Amino acid sequence: MKRILFMLTTIFLLTACNEGKKADTRTTVIDDVDSTFEYKVDRFADIEILRYPVPGFNSLPLAQKELIYYLSQAALEGRDILWDQHNRYNLTIRRVCEGIYENYMGDKSTGDWKNFETYLKQIWMANGIHHHYSEDKIMPLFSEDYFVKLVKSVDPGRMPFRDGMAADETLSEILPVMFNPAVMPRRMSQAPGTDIVQTSAVNFYEGVTQKEVEDFYNAMKDPNDNTPVSYGLNSKVTKVNGVVTEQVWKLDGMYGKAIERIIGWLEKAAAVAENDHQKQTINSLISFYKTGNLNTFDDYSVQWVTDTTSRVDFINGFIETYTDPMGLKGSWESMVNFKSIEASERTRTISENAQWFEDNSPIDDRFKKEEVKGVSAKVITAAILGGDCYPATPIGINLPNADWIRRDHGSKSVTIDNITFAYDKAAEGNGFKEEFMWSDAERERAKKYGTLTDNLHTDLHECLGHGSGKLLPGVSTDVLQAYASPLEETRADLFALYYLADPKLVELGLLPDQEAYKAEYYSYIMNGVMTQLTRIQPGKQIEQAHMRNRALISRWVIEKGAADSVVVLKERDNKTYVVVNDYDKLRSLFGQLLSEVQRIKSEGDFEAGRNLVESYGVKVDPALHAEVLSRYEALNIAPYKGFVNPVYKLVTDENGKVTDVTISYDENYVDQQLRYSRQYSVLPLKN
Repeated sequence: MKRILFMLTTIFLLTACNEGKKADTRTTVIDDVDSTFEYKVDRFADIEILRYPVPGFNSLPLAQKELIYYLSQAALEGRDILWDQHNRYNLTIRRVCEGIYENYMGDKSTGDWKNFETYLKQIWMANGIHHHYSEDKIMPLFSEDYFVKLVKSVDPGRMPFRDGMAADETLSEILPVMFNPAVMPRRMSQAPGTDIVQTSAVNFYEGVTQKEVEDFYNAMKDPNDNTPVSYGLNSKVTKVNGVVTEQVWKLDGMYGKAIERIIGWLEKAAAVAENDHQKQTINSLISFYKTGNLNTFDDYSVQWVTDTTSRVDFINGFIETYTDPMGLKGSWESMVNFKSIEASERTRTISENAQWFEDNSPIDDRFKKEEVKGVSAKVITAAILGGDCYPATPIGINLPNADWIRRDHGSKSVTIDNITFAYDKAAEGNGFKEEFMWSDAERERAKKYGTLTDNLHTDLHECLGHGSGKLLPGVSTDVLQAYASPLEETRADLFALYYLADPKLVELGLLPDQEAYKAEYYSYIMNGVMTQLTRIQPGKQIEQAHMRNRALISRWVIEKGAADSVVVLKERDNKTYVVVNDYDKLRSLFGQLLSEVQRIKSEGDFEAGRNLVESYGVKVDPALHAEVLSRYEALNIAPYKGFVNPVYKLVTDENGKVTDVTISYDENYVDQQLRYSRQYSVLPLKN
């Protein structure tokens, strides 16, 4: 699970003192990064592209730098897999647009051309033609006729087709997908009462209905299996001669050309692994890619989660299911990172006390884990982002997702230090707090404690929230279907929110006092009920899982606490603000909702889960929405952020022996996207 967060406050990181009595609120020190480091790279539409530093990389031993290099190459080779998973026309549209961008010789000063450039940048950000967050199709601001003119003005030999007839055939196929708002309007549809498989534009299913998919996988499941595989995680479901079947993503199957190259880099990485455990983990992943066997994937996941000694770590594969309406198919993603030693002290403290948090959770004892196993957490420095972690990236991750592996072997949680630092540097002086916070009291609290509690919330969310609780025997992990992801994120957020106000955190030295948690409480509710609305187009509802989670929590506590005015919305000077009147009662409400959400997950109560999400997490107040959009526009803040990666290069001697790995930060957004398309694009146009 990934924590995707809209950064609200100035970032500073907390390092817990070993003796556990006083919190260290020092500003993060990013070493070996020049003070002139440029964080802002590009700005277009509703998006700002940033650059992140990789502090400490140059100080790593050569073997670890070489390992990072090979893993980073493997992280980039899966890019086209994600594009194709998002929509079966994505690769064609991207390659046609890139062919135009690089080879069009006409007038590039017109408004139409500028709109074309913006469209290309938008689909790069989204890894496809649907918005990376809202799921809506990105509609071009240039005409269909203008696009046809661009295509036909470019030498066909420089396009992904060979002659005029092929160009016409390609255009007839992609023009409705690009320009007709009724064709594939949403990447993932979650509308109640509809066939969410047939109305979703993702390429996980073709020619099948929702019921056929449900029947197909239900026939595989054994309700008595205590260690079930993640059914359907690495396959596309289609029909062959009228029979529902899977096209498995593996070396000799679908996406085989890209997977072959991923394997090649993983083999190089295994040869320079830090230790035997890490080498075995990488080799298990290679075996999974070769066979497509989900039991092998579970073996790999167990080996990965139990490797807690290697400093360099990675994610690579079909993992998160957020973009599948059925909650089954894993989007391809990757991240390479290394442990931030000093900052990881706070997560070590949390991990060591995992059983105390589980035992004292405000949920029914039936749903508590008797023994919390293998909870490990660390603060990391991201070295490369790939697949579904690029250009937009999470700030916290907790894996693996299989409940039985978490139960029997534990989980691994990370908070991504240098990404949050880059967010902070880019947000300095943007006026957000002055515009949206009720008074100086909230602003001062945010300034003093905001990033500390925000990072601690991420730690608790990833390290303990996702790893807490258990399913009752016989309850399937996918019974909640499309509501599983927002409810799981709700559960993890509530766990973190509830414990942020617990005196135990002060006792452990994770917070300096009992006032600090209020900064996160206020920012969280303000974001959930108001400021995250900047990410939604007028007239639209909330679709993204994390946004639904935050709206659900915020609206539920406002409603349930209304009699005591625990949290209220107040107007001043025709502007709406969140006002928290009783922080103690707010914590109690968080606990009550956590208890109910855990019950829903543990019992597999689909109806209760659907009602909770649909009642509190979906609908948008149009008047409040319009107000927030207007206030946000005046601040000129892009609601979405993406990143460019650093560039790594091997340095070798005359005999080909690696002597160093260099890192540079001078590649811009456009050049990086075009280079990635040239260097890491081997899949057919359609798969």
